[in-house]
Amino acid sequence: MAAIKLLELALLFNLFSTPNQLGGLFTGNGKPASFPPSCNRIECPSFDTIEQGNGYEIRRYNSSVWVSTNKIVDISLVQATRTGFLQLFNYIQGKNEYKKTIEMTAPVITQVSPSDGPLCESSFVVSFYVPKENQADPPPAEGLHIQRWDSTYVAVRQFGGFVSDYEVGEVAAALESSLAGSKWAAAIEKAQTENPKSSYTVAQYNSPFEIFNRVNEIWLSFGMEDVAAE
Repeated sequence: MAAIKLLELALLFNLFSTPNQLGGLFTGNGKPASFPPSCNRIECPSFDTIEQGNGYEIRRYNSSVWVSTNKIVDISLVQATRTGFLQLFNYIQGKNEYKKTIEMTAPVITQVSPSDGPLCESSFVVSFYVPKENQADPPPAEGLHIQRWDSTYVAVRQFGGFVSDYEVGEVAAALESSLAGSKWAAAIEKAQTENPKSSYTVAQYNSPFEIFNRVNEIWLSFGMEDVAAE
């Protein structure tokens, strides 16, 4: 049994470290093609689609609960996510104050605060979506904290394959470019100026056992109150 768990954990690490770009469920221009297939099998946070634009989607996520790592400082998103996911994997396996096992959900998200230079360390917070049955009283755990989100608005761009450090920056830039000139752009810029600690978020939906139809997303959050009326 212990050997099986170690193998499973090793494979889970591959989710955050394998750079080859295999098929993803997306349209080619970054606009989400469908709800991530993994969410048909495991619980995901619910959202409403507000708008589908050219290369982006605007979503409103309903209130949700996340268990999150403390800030992780690293030069690599992939490495930081691996470090954070180890803590979260132990958490859902029962390494928490209630010694309670928690069902796997999707996505695992990494909130990114980029560095000012190409070789400087950035800050990352890795989070696991807490299933609804655990949200009223999520088990506490050392080194982790609970985030409770109210309704949250995000602009989304989707991409496939296994996440790599280089591609994440390209996709985030492509999302910002696709939003240029839209009514959402100014609100996103304001949110990033007011909260530089979370420039963008990387969401990963798949188990490492899934080779094809992998789905990842870049999220840019904003306040709906800052969106200019048309």
